[in-house]
Order: sequence, then C-alpha cells, then structure tokens
Amino acid sequence: MERMNSGGSSIRRRSLSISSHVSYHTDNDGENESVSEAGDIGDRALRSKRFSESNSFRLSFDNRSEKEAVVSIPEEHRSHPNSSVRPLPPAFTSLSPLSTDGIVRSEDIEHDLPKGLPEFLDYTSCLVHLAVFGILGVLTRYLLQKLFGPRVAHVTSDQTILYVDLPANMIGSFLMGWFGVVFKGDISQVSEHLAIAITTGYLGSLTTFSGWNQKMLELSVSGHWLFASLGFLLGLFLVAYSIQFGIETAKGFRWLLHRLGISLEKDVNKMNCKVDSYRRQLIVMVMFLVILGILWGVSGALVKAEFKHGGNAAQLWFACMVGPMGVWIRWFLARLNGRGLGKEGLFKWIPFGTLIANVLAACIMAALSTVKNAVKTRDCDTVVAGIQFGLMGCLSTVSTFAAEFNAMRESNHPWRAYTYAVITVCVSFSLGILIYCIPVWTKGFDIDT
Repeated sequence: MERMNSGGSSIRRRSLSISSHVSYHTDNDGENESVSEAGDIGDRALRSKRFSESNSFRLSFDNRSEKEAVVSIPEEHRSHPNSSVRPLPPAFTSLSPLSTDGIVRSEDIEHDLPKGLPEFLDYTSCLVHLAVFGILGVLTRYLLQKLFGPRVAHVTSDQTILYVDLPANMIGSFLMGWFGVVFKGDISQVSEHLAIAITTGYLGSLTTFSGWNQKMLELSVSGHWLFASLGFLLGLFLVAYSIQFGIETAKGFRWLLHRLGISLEKDVNKMNCKVDSYRRQLIVMVMFLVILGILWGVSGALVKAEFKHGGNAAQLWFACMVGPMGVWIRWFLARLNGRGLGKEGLFKWIPFGTLIANVLAACIMAALSTVKNAVKTRDCDTVVAGIQFGLMGCLSTVSTFAAEFNAMRESNHPWRAYTYAVITVCVSFSLGILIYCIPVWTKGFDIDT
C-alpha cells in the first residue's frame, strides 16, 4: 500500500511539474510576443489578414491534435479495484498544448465577422490611410523643427545635444501613449484603418530615429563625441518619459470620463459611426484616395515651382511626395515583430521589424549625407534632403520604438528594454561612422556644423 501511495504521489508531482513547465513556457512566449508587438504588427493587424491566419491556425491545430502530450501511468501504478489509491484527475493525466474548446470553425468565424472589403481592397485602403497620415506627420515634424529651432524659440540646434527633431520625438511619443496604448482599442472600434493610420502613419512619421542618429553623427565627425553620447542618453530619457507621461495622463482622462458616466464604446454604438461594413469602408477609402491625390498634386506642383530655386520649401514638398513610401516599407517590416528568428522563433522579445527599419533608415540617411557632401550641387541637395526628411524620416520611427521600450520596461524582464535600446543605437551609430564619418575624415569634405 505504501509503495502504491508513493507511486501515486510521484506521478502527481511529475504531472504538476510538467503542467508548470508548459504553463511557464507558454506565459513566457506570450510575454515575449506582447512586448515586441506593443508598437506595431504591420499588416497582421488587418481584419482580412487575421481571418486568413485563423484558418491556417485551425488547419495546423487539426493536424497536430493527434500529437497531444499525454502522461501515461505505468501498469503497477494503476489503481486496483480494492485499492484506496484513486485515479488521477483528467487535468493531470492528459496535457494538451491547446484546448479545443476555444477553437471556432472557420464557417462560424466567417459568419460572425462583419462583411468588409476584400483582402486586396482592405490592403489598398490601409495603404491610402497610411500615406495621408504619413504626409501629415512630415508636415507636423517640419513645423515643430521651425517652431523650436534657432529662428523662433531658440530651443533646438544642430550644434547641441538638443537636436532639431527632439520636440517632434517627444510629442510623438507622448501622443503614442494616448492613441497607441490607452485609446487605440477605442479608435479601432470605429475604424481599424484609422487606428493604424494614426499610430503607424502619423505618429511614426512625426517621429524619426534616422534624423536623431544623423545629428549625433554630425556632432561626432566634428569631434564632439561627448555631446553625441549625451544626445543619445538625454534623447532616450526624454522619449521614455514622454510616452510614460502620455499613458498616465490618458488613463487619468479615461478615469475622468468614467466618473462623468461617459462610455466611449456606448457612444460609438449610439452614434453608429463604426466603419465596419463594405459600403462604409469603400466610401472612406475613396475619400482618402481623393485627399491623397490632392496632397500629392499640390506637393508636385510646389516642387516644380520651387525646385529651380532650391531651399527648404522645395525639400519639404519633395519630402511629402516620397514620405508615404517610407511609411509603407516600415508597415510591411512591422509584421516581423514578435516572430523571432528562424523556425524556433528565437528572441521573440526583440521587435525585429522596427529594429530593421530604424537601422536601415539610419544607414541610408548616412550614405545620402556622404553623397551630398561629395556632389555639392543645389539640385542634389534638394533631392537628397527631401529623401532624408521624407522617405528616411518616415521609414524610421521613435514613437513605435518608445512603445516597445516602455512595454519591455514594465514586463518581468525590464533589462530587455535597455538591451533593445543599446542594440538599436549602437548598431545604427557604428554603421553610420563607417558610412559617413570615415569618408568625411579621409576625403576632407567641408561640412556645416
């Protein structure tokens, strides 16, 4: 009897250990994905994409259902009719990777989902939303540069650690706390495309990592290494505090609405303003297509008029024309966030999509600066500056980076936030030295500092 009791206890301990082990790894993988997907997940956020992935998941689960992890009980440990040892509960005798209770048939999903645009039009509509809000982000960043720059407020400068894009990065990160963290779900209730356009399109284009990195490179090439180091440290601190302040104030505003008896979800349902039907989504897509056509048309006309004169105006309007391409590339790269490396999904906590976008934009920005120093013509300066400010400024982002950094810092592994920041900054800055600083030092280019 004692031998059978000890055998039963051993099985229970083993089953509890396996259950705890599976639960730990499941929770850890979930946290890894959540922190790296806190900022953006690209086209995986689209309703049509989620529906297609749900079908793939269902088929994958059906194929794996026969390979459940079952804890077998040896013959000598099975209960005898006259034994006082009772069988183990089903929860300990069978451990399934996933419960089938939560699996819904694709027919049911298709029936429950509202009828929206087909996948191709869904993509097109989202791209148009991103383009319009991306151009608005470029214009806002330019206005903030001028407002806080040497000619107006005298706060930022190219010669100090308070670089010219710092106000835009701080304001964009603050707004990311509002519309990208706290109220993103409420905006998605109205329109998923609008939520993506505000966070990825507008805030992602309002903020720029490549411009930040390039200003620190320009300080370094002049020998101001201490200023460059302090510029990264101060910039990271202010951006991290900005999104944290944004989240806290947004939560306070939500609490105030709750105290006043105002429910955003109820108001949305009452006003019937959800863009969730085929007709409404098609109307909104056409409307944004018209807006995008107007913005591109005006920008093209102004570029044509100002290009021969050069200067900031020509650079700005050229940036508005090429900026949407940077937003689109960053949005497609964001689908890599939370996926990890290889089939095993290693380092899922690193948002590789955002990391690649920021490093790639920083390297191309440095290369274009080298080209501009080598060529030194008015037309080249206009085109290069427009691509840098528009395409590269929209390809890189600080607001999404700040959301991911904040999510990592509030997770069970806060050290990952600082590791992610160090990887982003060090890789971008080191490659920038090779691409920009070394050619300037070796070729003796004259640069404006």
